[in-house]
Amino acid sequence: MRISRRGTPASPRTFAVTAAIAVAGALVAACSPDQETSDATGTTPAVWTGSTIPGTAGETPAYPGHSPGGNALTAGFVDAQGTTASKVTFIERAGFVEVQVDVSGLSPGFHGVHIHERGVCETDSAAPTGGERGDFLSAGGHLQVDGHSEYPASGDLTNIHVRPDGTGMLTTATSAFSLEDLRNGGQGRAVIVHAEPSNFGNVPDRYTLPGGGPVPDEETLSTSDAGARVACAVVS
Repeated sequence: MRISRRGTPASPRTFAVTAAIAVAGALVAACSPDQETSDATGTTPAVWTGSTIPGTAGETPAYPGHSPGGNALTAGFVDAQGTTASKVTFIERAGFVEVQVDVSGLSPGFHGVHIHERGVCETDSAAPTGGERGDFLSAGGHLQVDGHSEYPASGDLTNIHVRPDGTGMLTTATSAFSLEDLRNGGQGRAVIVHAEPSNFGNVPDRYTLPGGGPVPDEETLSTSDAGARVACAVVS
């Protein structure tokens, strides 16, 4: 039982009020900002509790509600019929590039996403080396930046998953190229979404080809077996 100074029991109401005041005081002390309260009507100073104030330019990574900052490039996708199929954005960060891909109107499932050599999105076109014609083939092969010849290629990005409603979203990051590589001296690059998922040229040695050819073969290395090109964006 709580005893008052005069030796009489303290009432439950008195005890509750005292406890509430103590808790309120502790909360104010814990959350007080390191600045004077503004005397301007309708303003409240920002309160930070143990974290540094987030920056906005070139920070890593981008969080929801955090201004992207940095240097950015954005381009719109079109499909083979010329229909808008959403967009792709590249943001230069400290030591890497953040990639944000949004697609629409595509078939459900996983699709390969690659940066290709040339900044063109031409339907019914042939590859720069010639051969059969097809949609967006004139964009060439996968981007390989100077000095890089290994696989996965510099331009190989993560597969994007398209939901049953035909839309998909992907946020990933890569240090394999810079925005300057994408600008390509003003010529730009093509971002291609493929009909099938990419295997990144990753075929285990235990698989064999007819005739005992090397695995993976040249087609897998150059295309990642991602199939036809179904959407294209030119970024520059």
